[in-house]
Amino acid sequence: MVAALTAQPAGVAARASEFRGQAVCPAPQAARRSSRRCKVQPTQAVAQVDQAQKITVSANGAQEFGATDMARTVLGIILGGGAGSRLYPLTKKRAKPAVPLGANYRLIDIPVSNCINSGVNKIYCLTQFNSASLNRHLSATYNSNVGGYNSRGFVEVLAASQTTTTKEWFQGTADAVRQYMWLFDEACRDGVEDFLILSGDHLYRMDYREFVAAHRAAGADITVAALPCAEEQAQAFGLMKIDDSGRIVEFAEKPKGEALKKMQVDTTILGLDKETAQRQPYIASMGIYVCKASTLQDLLASKFSKQHDFGSDIIPGAKDLGYKVQAHLFKGYWEDIGTVRAFYESNLALTDSPNPNFSFYDKDAPIYTMSRFLPPSKVMGAEVERSILGDGCIIEPDAKILHSVVGLRSIIREGCVIEDSLLMGADYYEQYEECEAFADCLPLGVGKGTHIKGAIVDKNARIGKFCKIINAEGIQESFKTEDDGWVIRDGVVVVIKDSNIPDGTVI
Repeated sequence: MVAALTAQPAGVAARASEFRGQAVCPAPQAARRSSRRCKVQPTQAVAQVDQAQKITVSANGAQEFGATDMARTVLGIILGGGAGSRLYPLTKKRAKPAVPLGANYRLIDIPVSNCINSGVNKIYCLTQFNSASLNRHLSATYNSNVGGYNSRGFVEVLAASQTTTTKEWFQGTADAVRQYMWLFDEACRDGVEDFLILSGDHLYRMDYREFVAAHRAAGADITVAALPCAEEQAQAFGLMKIDDSGRIVEFAEKPKGEALKKMQVDTTILGLDKETAQRQPYIASMGIYVCKASTLQDLLASKFSKQHDFGSDIIPGAKDLGYKVQAHLFKGYWEDIGTVRAFYESNLALTDSPNPNFSFYDKDAPIYTMSRFLPPSKVMGAEVERSILGDGCIIEPDAKILHSVVGLRSIIREGCVIEDSLLMGADYYEQYEECEAFADCLPLGVGKGTHIKGAIVDKNARIGKFCKIINAEGIQESFKTEDDGWVIRDGVVVVIKDSNIPDGTVI
């Protein structure tokens, strides 16, 4: 049987995958639980991959390879990143995965939702900076929904901490996993065979079941999600060369000139048609990996005990030592939104109509987030065009909202003009009389007659009346006004969280 893999709606009772097969660990359950390390043998599976990337998996046993098997044998590990300096000041008071996205969501909701929709319900998020809001969001959103009597699912934050053997913070992506390997070993004793390593700042929708199935079918130690790209994009990524079987034979980190030309490959090997392959002759690493648990334990503990990064150290090093490192093609939309400019453009692209590159309106693969029980947004005679409004907003008369994303609980008062901007909203409501009790209080939200263009306004900002936040001089970088509550980064004005912008301010 050959069947195309499609994302399925998930939750506690996710539907099984359409293709058959089972990953088999020869050790009995009792023996696996008693072992001190996860010694998983290669999955006894073979696969046929056709040009449409359809997969047939046959293995010992007849159970379906779907949500149940993913929940039992795959552990999701989301790397929350470091201080998020490229996203500063959005990361000034929060971890990078906790940055709001698309009016109602946060960045962390993307990889977590992809995991849940793929049947992965054991998920850790590793971070070490400002993790309070991230922890609060994850605990309030997911833990009551991903577990059950038999599945024992969870979504948890693992923050850097000192132990008797480790006194340092995470030194890199691989070091973060290494420091918590003692905890991941416990998952292995419960049947986990593969670690799914993800990033917390990417925007994409992916069915990891196909990814894991291809990894196991190839008998790979590590499989890297690969994105085909043209030359103008390729020099910004880590590139890979593959042989006829899709095995990675060479890596190059952001090559230029002749070094870049040497990294061209025939991408029809991964399933692209000839015309597309000619336009996109490079294969870029997406920073998403499936690693055999026993292999990664060995690599981090002994082979590369002093190396700290997956992309530059562990993956190329494993290839050089003879481990089977495979590439798996991803054909969908993917965006690294690690910079202020990329974050700004990715959010505004959500308003594109009728078919944005990424859409939250997918019934088969929803993006989950916190249930806030907010009222519907209220628009009172305003003009709204090519925009997204989050829950619980109040838009007063004669306001204009053009090509913008307006976050939850936003209050936009009469006569305002919001264009090409991202407003993140507020964490709470405030009544007029609460503010009027203080002589110097600015009301929460955007004041009467204010014009905002090409900006990001972080949460709980108080912007006065008749302000102009438009970056009329086209400044690209400026941090000298940070104490005043705003900066300019990548040409985008960013009003910092909890800031006050007085009446009549011109930026």
